[in-house]
Amino acid sequence: MTLAERLASALSTSAGPPALAGDDMPPAERNVAAAVLIAITDRAEPGVILTQRTDTLRRHAGQVAFPGGRVDPEDADAVAAALREAHEEVAMPTDAVHVVGATDRFRTGTGYDIVPVVGVVPPDLPLVPHEAEVAAVFEVPLAFLLDAANHRETSAEWQGRTRRFYEIPWPDRRIWGATAGIIVNLSRRLSWS
Repeated sequence: MTLAERLASALSTSAGPPALAGDDMPPAERNVAAAVLIAITDRAEPGVILTQRTDTLRRHAGQVAFPGGRVDPEDADAVAAALREAHEEVAMPTDAVHVVGATDRFRTGTGYDIVPVVGVVPPDLPLVPHEAEVAAVFEVPLAFLLDAANHRETSAEWQGRTRRFYEIPWPDRRIWGATAGIIVNLSRRLSWS
């Protein structure tokens, strides 16, 4: 069974713990449709491609993220938006992504309703970060990200409320917030034999 087939099979099941929904916000405040690409490299030990955002961005500066962003009016759907954003942010060739499917939606405290799109990509693609948005592109082993022992639940005060979120430590980087929440959901969805 190929990696894409294993992922598709796991995404189609709903067994396991419930998915994290993200921040609890009134429906009127969750109005920004967004999509991210969870690009999984097709190798013996698959990895996940992540980005480190530049420190000069107005929002989410310096954070680790999946390639992605808003669903634009010209995008056919969330999949098209995720592929477009991955191409814009890291020059990922759209035709190199074998789209497996979408997984559990995730809401952010900033009003984004994110559809994570899972895709399999060839290993060692020559990715080029968009200078204004992406400081670095890196790969983290999928097995490390899926291991619940690496998921740390924590909290912080933000805008007068205590917010609970996950973080996943990776050498010299902190994967947290929506990115970590989406990874926790993916780990709950996937089961590897």
